[in-house]
Parts: sequence; C-alpha cells; structure tokens
Amino acid sequence: MRLVKTIAGLRSCVDGYRRQSCEIGFVPTMGALHAGHISLLERARAENDRLAVSIYVNPLQFGPDEDLDRYPQRLEADCQICAELEADLVFAPTAAEMGATSGETTRVQPPTPLLQVLCAPFRPGHFPGVATVVTQLLNLMQPTRAYFGEKDAQQLAIVRQLGHDLKLPGEICACPIVREPSGLAYSSRNRYLSDPEREQALALWRGLQRAQQLFQTGEREAIALIAAAKDELARSPAVAVQYVELVDPHQLTPLASVETAGLLGIAAYVGNTRLIDNVILRARRPIIAIDGPAGAGKSTVTRAVAQQLGLLYLDTGAMYRALTWLVWQAGLSLDDEAAIIELAHQADIQLLTDDQTLKLRAIANGTDVTTVIRSPEVTARVSAVAKIPAVRRYLVRQQRRWGEKGGIVAEGRDIGTHVFPDAELKIFLTASVRERARRRWHDFQALGRGDDLDLAQLEAEIATRDRLDSHRRIAPLRKAPDAIEIDTDGLSAAAVVAQIVNLYPRHDLAE
Repeated sequence: MRLVKTIAGLRSCVDGYRRQSCEIGFVPTMGALHAGHISLLERARAENDRLAVSIYVNPLQFGPDEDLDRYPQRLEADCQICAELEADLVFAPTAAEMGATSGETTRVQPPTPLLQVLCAPFRPGHFPGVATVVTQLLNLMQPTRAYFGEKDAQQLAIVRQLGHDLKLPGEICACPIVREPSGLAYSSRNRYLSDPEREQALALWRGLQRAQQLFQTGEREAIALIAAAKDELARSPAVAVQYVELVDPHQLTPLASVETAGLLGIAAYVGNTRLIDNVILRARRPIIAIDGPAGAGKSTVTRAVAQQLGLLYLDTGAMYRALTWLVWQAGLSLDDEAAIIELAHQADIQLLTDDQTLKLRAIANGTDVTTVIRSPEVTARVSAVAKIPAVRRYLVRQQRRWGEKGGIVAEGRDIGTHVFPDAELKIFLTASVRERARRRWHDFQALGRGDDLDLAQLEAEIATRDRLDSHRRIAPLRKAPDAIEIDTDGLSAAAVVAQIVNLYPRHDLAE
C-alpha cells in the first residue's frame, strides 16, 4: 500500500493505474475508520482492480461552532486498517495541499432544492463544503466507481446530482447503513458518547423502526409515519430531536405520502453529540435476487419462482443478447468499443411478459427479438459485447430502473451485491463441485454428448470456473452479507423453489 500526501504524488499513482487500464474503486473518508467504512472498502476492493482511499478532515464542511478541532484523527491506525483490507493507495493531504486554508477558495454550490430539508438548514455552508471537496477528489482520483454510505443520505443525493450535472468521473455507488449489534448506526462521532449516552442514542433507531412497522401495515401518510417516530423518540427525554422528516430519496423534496419510496430521516443531539440516521420506506412489490456459482440451478429455479409468484423474470442475459443483436445488425466491429457504447446509450431494450403464458419477450428498438437473440450469430458475439465495462454499467442502470416498482426475480453473480443491494429477499444458491459436475454430466447425457466426459474432468472445469468467477474484474461472484444460503445438494429444483417461495415477503407492498 502506498501513502501519498501531495496532489502531485496522487496524480502520478493514478496515471500509472490508467496506463495499466485498471478500474479504480475510490472511498472518500474523513478517517477514524469504523465498520461502516470497512464495508465500503470491502465492496470497492471486490469490484475493482485498485482500491484508493482518501483520509481528509475537510475544514470547509465544518461550521464555526462545530467539532473540527476535536474530530478524531488517527492516520496511522487508519492506514493499518487500509493495509489489512489490501488498499493500494491512501491519499492523506493537508488542508493547505487541498487549498482549503484560503478564504478565496472556490466553492461548489449544490442545487438549492437539495438544501431546503434535513441537515442543510441547521448546518449552513456544510454541503457546499462537502460538494467542493468531493468534486476535487473525484477529479483528482478519476475513479471508475466511488462509494458512499447511505447513512449520510443528503450527502449521497447531492453527490449523485453533482456527478450528473458536472459530468464528474466515476459511478456513484450507494452502500447500506452498517449498524452495531444494538442497532446504533456506526459513526465516527459515536466515540464521543458515554455508555449511558450510547443507550439513549438507540432511540433514533427505535423511532425509525416504529415508523417502518407502521408503513408495513399499509400506512403511507407522512403525518402518521413522522408521528410514530416522534412518539418513540419522546420516550427518551435525554434525546434532543432536531428534525424528523420524510422526503424523496433522490430529489429530497418533502413528501405528503409515499408512492414509491420515501427517506425518513432523523437528527438529534445526545449530550453534545449530533447523530443522524434514516431508513428508506419502499412502496413496491419485493425484489428477489438469486446469486450463486455456475451449475447451482439458478436459471431453472429463478424462472419457476417468477412463475409461481407471478413476478417478472428479469433475464439479464437476454438484455445483453438484445444489445448484441443490435450491434450485429448495425454491422459494428466488436473491437469498436466506442461505437458499441454509443449504440447502447441510444438503444431501447425492453423485457415484457405475456399476460397469458407468462413467457418473457425481448424487444430491441421496437423489434421482437425473443427468438433471434438465441441464434449462433448472437451467441458468438455476446461475450465480447458484455465484457465492455461501460455497456455493463449502462444496462445495470436500466435493470435498476425496472426494479424501482419491484415485483421481479433476477439471477446472476452479483445481483444481490451490486445490481439490487436493497432487494427484499436475497438468495445464494450453491452446491458442491461434485454435485454440480454430476448435474452437468446428466445434461450432456440427455443431449447425447456425455460419452467422452468423466466426472473428474467436469469437477476440475467447474472448480476453475468458480475461481475465475470469484476474481472477475466485472461482476465477481460474491455472497451478499444478508443473503440466505441454500445448499441444493440432494434437493430437486421443485424443493428449492418451494423454499424460496416460502421465504418471499408476504407483506406485498403494491397491494
């Protein structure tokens, strides 16, 4: 791991990564790393060739009466954590190096509508300071992906908007809140709390849970949901509530009721420590994300689960095949990545389910391509198209848009970890190498092609595939921390489907 403290040193490292065509995962922090930060670093490490971390206490985002002078700083310990997580680069500049000591420093001003709610009215100047340093860091780091925690929900919304408006480099990746066993959201400021105050601080999480439970009974009105949270907070008089608000998670506009999703946020003082927490209330049918190694039966199981529950089977493979068909029809060279990326961003690819048969149809630019995308011409080209990182990022965004209303089942290697990290039900299907080899051998036998194969050969091939899938640059195979693992050894496909159907959340929020 390399520690650099100057912009010149950082640029030299980044230039080296770019010359090697490395994907850079970037985690900006203010140090005092805890389990929440570690979750960001672990995800960035898994999804990229290089992991870069910034440790910088940004003075521009602190008000005159805030805790800049006592904010915890422990660079040596933080670097040790980064090294243990196999970070490649830590950027730890001074305020002078970042140009934050001059009163003439240019500030980036977020859109005014994003500064009307939640923390912004209570912390004037904070988010322009955040926006300024994030813009600086993204421009300097040139990441492929940058990772931000959902606990700082207003910051996340502002950074997303900045990235879109200013065309900043890097996909903004949101990561779930990580909580202590008690439910308290991890924060660097938690170390300010005494033992009694830590107990009092749990009122924030209990308030959010109270509102969430009411939401799950069908309540959608903001007045009732906010009142439920406030009622729980009032049971802890030592907690000085600053706000409880319900807003749109992306636009941050106040909501009178939740139609698709609402961000319920709380800020409060416990002693002299200001804490924030939030929860997303989603009014959608649940999403089922099914991941697992090759040969575990994901496709068969996913189709059957979708049919039994009346959900859309989101065939991500069909999406890549539909785009590949368009590439083939346009006569584009598979080496012309720029042209393929341009075509992808102009394409209209849809997956539709026939109401009578529940069979999936793929539509590309208005043409039904359900059958032709399985042709040898498409099959021979799809891997070359799917391996282009920009193509994958674009199609993942489309998949997420389809997921906004829920009611889908999807399978792959990283559906639950990357595409739908907020899925209500995550399944990791697995089976022993021997069992998967046996299944493949039977498949070949059914096709009249198994005479030349033996189980030992198939086991070796599957073990190699597992290693490759787990270390892919794009979409590595990983089990989500909150996924339910189902070992399919000795189980029929019908038995696996029955398990998943029984796990499906019965509070169907669309009804």
